[in-house]
Amino acid sequence: MNSRVKSDRRTTRWDEHREQRRAELVEAAVRAIDRLGPDASVAEMAAEAKASKPVLYRYFADKNEIHAAVAAWSSARVAEQLLPALTAPGPIRDRIAAGVDGYLRVIEEHPQVFLLLVHHRGDGDLLAAEKGTIAAALAVMLGDSLRSLGVDAAGAEPWAHGLVGLGLSTGEWWLERRTMSRSAVGRYLTELIWHAFAGIADGYGVSLDDLDRKSSLRAATPIEKGRR
Repeated sequence: MNSRVKSDRRTTRWDEHREQRRAELVEAAVRAIDRLGPDASVAEMAAEAKASKPVLYRYFADKNEIHAAVAAWSSARVAEQLLPALTAPGPIRDRIAAGVDGYLRVIEEHPQVFLLLVHHRGDGDLLAAEKGTIAAALAVMLGDSLRSLGVDAAGAEPWAHGLVGLGLSTGEWWLERRTMSRSAVGRYLTELIWHAFAGIADGYGVSLDDLDRKSSLRAATPIEKGRR
């Protein structure tokens, strides 16, 4: 084995170790924010990680970068709950309800993190990239659904961004007010989204029942093939 190969492997191992350590520090920052609130300091995050502030600053340029990493962590948790629910087999209304509940469950588990990101007053919008990523995924799903019905799919992108904004606004209101249970707010949010979709479909002269049937057919196809 030549020296260049050895050097490349050492570099790869170091990169993997650095990424793993950075992820551990982000999770510690999340725990500190969960426990102490949005104003948790870098020193308190470091203490949660059983490290010093200089150690954190080896991985993050400043507090704003730590918050940006927490935003990416939060977005990934939301996407893990939301996107599989929306693409699962079953009636559209049930999928919307599952996606909404998954989203609300994540922000309920980490309310201080969510409120930090929504109310962030640092440099730039911490959620800008995360909102764009989730909206893009929703736009693809909406576009595919509309095209499967044979109607204009141009509205998929603005509708997707509208849904992300709706979710953020509703989540912020709910966590700050806590005037109803998660199941209740989820039911109302699901009804709003469902009726919006139903109204759009009706405007195009199609039925969401048709989309349900097509989704069920696609889900059943691999099973039917396996039986032959």
